[in-house]
Amino acid sequence: MNQHEKLNYLEYAAKDLSATKTFFETVFAWQFTDYGPEYTSFDDQGLVGGFYKANLCSNSDLGSALTIFYSKDIEATLAKVEAAGGIIVKPTFDFPGGRRFHFTEPSGNEFAVWADPA
Repeated sequence: MNQHEKLNYLEYAAKDLSATKTFFETVFAWQFTDYGPEYTSFDDQGLVGGFYKANLCSNSDLGSALTIFYSKDIEATLAKVEAAGGIIVKPTFDFPGGRRFHFTEPSGNEFAVWADPA
């Protein structure tokens, strides 16, 4: 539901739309709608958004916003990320309030997964 002046949509660059789609379908069970060969969108994921074809990527060390998933089983989610070709860029670490790890998907965009404390 669209709400006045609330976050509504996220967009990410993707060097390889096909590989990025396959990754998110495999790990997080996302479904996509293609709008031509250079754009695909997702919905029903807490927010809606899309990926557009570009040789750029999101990296929090360079000032990009970091999109973070929640997991009830962080070890199982980490295993799924690795099995689908994700690269762990910050192994699981504790922070006030929980644990998390950071990964990049096949197009190089950085995401994180957090869980409640062990």
